[in-house]
Amino acid sequence: MSGDAILNCTVETIRQVLGADLNGITVERAVIGLFFTGVKLDTGSAGACATPIGSIPEAVCCPSSAMAMPFAGKLHGRWASDLLDETAAASPIRRAVGIATMNALADMCWQRRPAPGMELQVGVDAYNAACIRPGEKVVVVGAFVPFLKSLKRAGQVFSVLEINPLTLKADEMPYFRPAAAAGSVLPEADVVLITGTTLLNHSLQDLLGLCRPSTRVVVVGPTVSLLPDALLDRGVDVLGGIRVTSPDAFLDVLAQGGSGYHFFGRSADKLVLVRRMLAGVSQLASHGGDAR
Repeated sequence: MSGDAILNCTVETIRQVLGADLNGITVERAVIGLFFTGVKLDTGSAGACATPIGSIPEAVCCPSSAMAMPFAGKLHGRWASDLLDETAAASPIRRAVGIATMNALADMCWQRRPAPGMELQVGVDAYNAACIRPGEKVVVVGAFVPFLKSLKRAGQVFSVLEINPLTLKADEMPYFRPAAAAGSVLPEADVVLITGTTLLNHSLQDLLGLCRPSTRVVVVGPTVSLLPDALLDRGVDVLGGIRVTSPDAFLDVLAQGGSGYHFFGRSADKLVLVRRMLAGVSQLASHGGDAR
């Protein structure tokens, strides 16, 4: 399989953990929504991935945009094992479906084989799990709105690496750094907060390679899976993802153009995987304790 090394490693781990059982799992339902793509398996597990809507040039107006996703309506009954191969697809839409399938299977893997050295915390926000201390230099990769709000509220020193500055508000522009500056900005950071969509566009591995070994690295978003092996090996300390608790309700929300504001606490829960050396501190932070 060609493509992204992190995705390839995760797919291979899924195949090893699930073994022959993987061969009998099919897709029961799939939705390509405005913000997120979701897949429900016949096992009842579900997963999600950010929808790369920007990769469909005609999406603003034209029916021909359907050409960008020729298999969107043909996923029911497909073997999950086959869709794992879509994580290496050239088409971003197909890749999103593959990652959503991967994440649904990763949840099953966690049930069978929790990752050693990691603690699963349900209902904890990844920002709190990062245990950011006053005065630390923070870099946010991607204009992840919840993180930007929290950093501004805390008066924290931070920078935002972003491809498109139009995604930032006027009061956030002083923090803006062009994505091309990653090579000079990331090595200076004490904490790096990275959106999981970097998995979708194959930029995550290069970004992680620019971080110092001592930097606390958080990767967050529904695109992040519950199988952390590949990211642990590359220096990630906290993974902030989701667990879908009501798959059909969750997919209904995605089909209606919903986002986290609409499914958290209803059809999906926030959760984090934290290296055990940070777990106790992050639990204190999530309950308003002194995390320093």
